[in-house]
Amino acid sequence: MKEFLETGKISGTHGVRGMVRIQPWCDSNEFLCSFDTLYLASGRALEVEKMVPHGTVVIAKLRGVDTIEAAEELRNKVISIKRSDVCLEEGRYFVDDIIGCKVYNIENNELLGEVCDVSATGANDVWHIKTENGIYLIPKIDEIVKSVDVESAKIEISVMKGLFSDED
Repeated sequence: MKEFLETGKISGTHGVRGMVRIQPWCDSNEFLCSFDTLYLASGRALEVEKMVPHGTVVIAKLRGVDTIEAAEELRNKVISIKRSDVCLEEGRYFVDDIIGCKVYNIENNELLGEVCDVSATGANDVWHIKTENGIYLIPKIDEIVKSVDVESAKIEISVMKGLFSDED
């Protein structure tokens, strides 16, 4: 499992005193605001002085980033959190943890494919399942996804008619 998990992108500056706007890639702005340290791909740690939700973005003041020029240097940088800094509730997992999981039909244990990507649509996530016949999109809803075991990289789904074929 990855030590660092991508959780957003610095999309721009906010004001002239070095604050940045972060576009979160996590469940909520509040979740991102709960961290004291963020990380860049280079491994550079960014200590958070203040972080607050602001509409669909998060406004952050990072230690040592005190001018608009310094903030501008961070534009378009992907930020990550350390996995060890997070304690997830039972039954919750990171998107990174399901990428590569094998997907099985719960009725007959047939291997259908594996998760290769996830799209957030608003109402629910859509999982991209790579099969030998191509990539199929399945909604991550309780009627379809029956179990997710990231430890054994196994997902069981109920295959509804037409989900993996052109049937009506």
